[in-house]
Amino acid sequence: MNKITVIGHLGRDPEMRYTPNGQAVTSFSVASSRRYTNSAGEQKEETEWFNVSAWGKLGETCNQYLTKGQQVYIEGRMSSRVYEGRDGQTRVSIDVFLNDVQFLGGKGGDGGGAPASEPYEPGVGVAADESPDNDPVDDLPF
Repeated sequence: MNKITVIGHLGRDPEMRYTPNGQAVTSFSVASSRRYTNSAGEQKEETEWFNVSAWGKLGETCNQYLTKGQQVYIEGRMSSRVYEGRDGQTRVSIDVFLNDVQFLGGKGGDGGGAPASEPYEPGVGVAADESPDNDPVDDLPF
């Protein structure tokens, strides 16, 4: 079984396009951060970025209701890719083919939404058609 769940904030507004056969696909990025104290007692923060693709009706819903900075819970199938960045460096991209999304609330820093430690209520979630056609994101939107 290949399943990933992430709670994070959208790094950019969703972008929707249509395949040649007319199926909607929406792409967006999600950043998930964790804070910790290292062995020297310093506060550190790590952020992981996920490229998300939502297909069909789920993609249309994401495009309509999600905006940059909004907190979301995402669930889907994970795939990783290795590619060469604009600077010539080898990079790894973590892609999520979305199966379910929960709109958790506000933008980063405004206190909206539920923390990761609280259970979430089932919300928006439409079965997604799986078609792995995702473009690499070479820049960080914020």
